[in-house]
Amino acid sequence: MTTPIYVQAIIVPKPEHVQDVEREMLGMVAASRREEGCLVYDLLKDEQDGQVRFHVQERYRDMDAVQAHRDSSHYREYRAKAGGWFASAPQVTVLQGVDVAQK
Repeated sequence: MTTPIYVQAIIVPKPEHVQDVEREMLGMVAASRREEGCLVYDLLKDEQDGQVRFHVQERYRDMDAVQAHRDSSHYREYRAKAGGWFASAPQVTVLQGVDVAQK
């Protein structure tokens, strides 16, 4: 049995590109959810002191599925298009579950 892999990403867009990043991320959500090894791909947003941050919570079947996501055309195209829209490099953390409720 494989152990699911969790990925959490925080994306901070430049103020003038918040709508651009959100629009492109919604496309990423739809495409990523269709990937065979993607179990969860959720986009959330918070705003504090006028700064918007997008949070992506992902779960994949295994590390091969994570790599397939990173190799996908929609991921590469998104990164190429949106890279200049970020205020800072995305913070990405790859995690293994220890005790995770499954629904």
